[in-house]
Amino acid sequence: MLAASIFVIFPFCMLFAAVSDMISMTIANRVSVILIASFAIIAPLTGMDWATYGWHFAAGGIVLAVTFTMFAIGGMGGGDAKLLTATAVWMGFSMTLLQYLVLGAMIGGFLTLLIIFFRGSPMAIFSSNNLFLRHFADEKAGIPYGIALGIAGLMTYPQTELVHWAIAQVAN
Repeated sequence: MLAASIFVIFPFCMLFAAVSDMISMTIANRVSVILIASFAIIAPLTGMDWATYGWHFAAGGIVLAVTFTMFAIGGMGGGDAKLLTATAVWMGFSMTLLQYLVLGAMIGGFLTLLIIFFRGSPMAIFSSNNLFLRHFADEKAGIPYGIALGIAGLMTYPQTELVHWAIAQVAN
């Protein structure tokens, strides 16, 4: 049951955040709350020592400080900042967190270029009423960066300590 929750909760939240941001340009607070609360419950049950557990929350705190600053100066959305923070808690101070941040930035940059190109294309006119593409077509809308964060999270999550623990449990 514990291994199943590790395989389901984080990926589902990343997918939900990406789709939600695409459709509504928002990432619900409950996604970040579910991620942080589930980590807080699951991690100790896997045998994670308290120091490592604390460092995972410290990683989230540092990411929160940086992303809150970026939000305050208008450099990112609040939902994106909260999702990055919650994801950092799951990844802790690790190369996986660094890979997630770099990959999220790369995918986000690529997504931004695609959206700018799309908004300048004739297809934008025809897709302005499409549920999934309307914000891509709207020149006044921002960039739904939750898509990039969700994809990057799904790509890097298999490298985390908790996934390795869950795989070992299933293999036994």
